Amino acid sequence: MAQPPYDPYGYGAQDPYAQSYSQQPAVQHHYYGASVPAAAPTNGMATASLVCGLIGFFACGLTSILAVIFGHISLNQIKRTREGGHGMAVAGLILGYIVSAGWVIFWIFYIGLWAMIVGSGAATSSTY
Repeated sequence: MAQPPYDPYGYGAQDPYAQSYSQQPAVQHHYYGASVPAAAPTNGMATASLVCGLIGFFACGLTSILAVIFGHISLNQIKRTREGGHGMAVAGLILGYIVSAGWVIFWIFYIGLWAMIVGSGAATSSTY
């Protein structure tokens, strides 16, 4: 006949340090539904388009041209490969177009103002 393990402190069945001799179930079932599928990777050109569009404010619109180019390329790649980043590509395109148009308007105004100043200076100065 098997004897129970030796219990020197008298805890009996309530011993917190006693080892359990029952076996754990081999398979644990989780009834929480299907796992969430992994998200598609973000397109790098879409990220570049957004960054160039944001930097375009400070770079006199030079990177805005790159934002438009990267945005169109990334939209084609996203359509073909089903990658993520469609929103970033569209935001980069919008920023690229707006900032480019803003800088073009600024430079036209600036050059026109400069031409008016130079032209009015030449018209008012006369030699007697």
